Amino acid sequence: MRVYNFSAGPSMLPLEVLEQAQRDFVDYQGCGMSVTEMSHRSKQYDEIHSECLSLFRELMQIPDNYRILLVQGGASQQFDAIPLNMLTGTGRADYIVTGNFAKKAYQAAKALNVGDIHLAATSEDKTYTYIPAQADLRDDTDYVYITQNNTIFGTRWTKLPRLKSGVLVSDVSSNILGEQIDVSRYGVLYAGAQKNVAPAGVTIVIVREDLITDGVAGCPTMLRWKTQAEADSLYNTPPCFSIYMAMLNLRYLKKLGGIREMQKINEYKSALLYDFIDNSGFYTNAVNPQDRSLMNVPFVTPSKELDAEFVKQATQHGLLSIKGHKLVGGMRASIYNAMPVEGVRALIAFMQKFQSENK
Repeated sequence: MRVYNFSAGPSMLPLEVLEQAQRDFVDYQGCGMSVTEMSHRSKQYDEIHSECLSLFRELMQIPDNYRILLVQGGASQQFDAIPLNMLTGTGRADYIVTGNFAKKAYQAAKALNVGDIHLAATSEDKTYTYIPAQADLRDDTDYVYITQNNTIFGTRWTKLPRLKSGVLVSDVSSNILGEQIDVSRYGVLYAGAQKNVAPAGVTIVIVREDLITDGVAGCPTMLRWKTQAEADSLYNTPPCFSIYMAMLNLRYLKKLGGIREMQKINEYKSALLYDFIDNSGFYTNAVNPQDRSLMNVPFVTPSKELDAEFVKQATQHGLLSIKGHKLVGGMRASIYNAMPVEGVRALIAFMQKFQSENK
């Protein structure tokens, strides 16, 4: 029996995509082997790789002067790769910290000691429940860094910061493909796959071509974007199966109507859940309403004891991975692209039942 998986990642994938992968798994398109076995230099894999890149460019409307890199190491590896590739001008960067992963990126950049890393703003004072309206941005930076959607705390940027210098760099791991992004407003976008794209394994890095350089002195070969750009992301064996799954998911998204249509669905799902929480008189969401995420909805009941009981009973009802992150507590419903409207309605129905039994 399929359940509704509200995990923040790895997350649900569309059933149609999983079933196609199941049909292909042992013998991919009659070639006599699985994608997990084939050479990354083979004709069969080259077609997968090329289609995946082409679909990303088409669906995200990525301009021709940007390169799409498919790399390993997870989004967290880019915490190091970004300063090592980008601090080649003034050697200065501004970070706006709006959650745990943005803080980790800031700390990683500081620890490298390859440039002047400045904390331009943070919302840590209120447990990351809002996006700062103002930031102390400098006029001589190579880049300004943000995390577009904050998975743990349930916030998102709806209005990008106005830069004084440099380019905007953004982690879009938990909102890529879930809402439209004007790529031309950024120098670099990057995302781990395991929320809206594919199983963990591939990391997508979208870089404006003029920003692809040799990086700072001593930049490791495998962290240098130029290495992968020159080799079309085939410098070493890529995460072939994750890329194949991304291709299938991108095909599915295109058939659905693309990102514009997906965003409408995501806005509808999140509105259903937020409206119920706000009008329940029992559940609360602490996030500034104008900064609420479409993807991750944290909430609590009137007590920690009830929170624990909610998680226990929700699991028994086939609503899995609803427990909130340890930094926040309570519950968190991650309603990424593959979570159907029916899943959100099932959650709300259970929330109504639980409330009526625990007033």
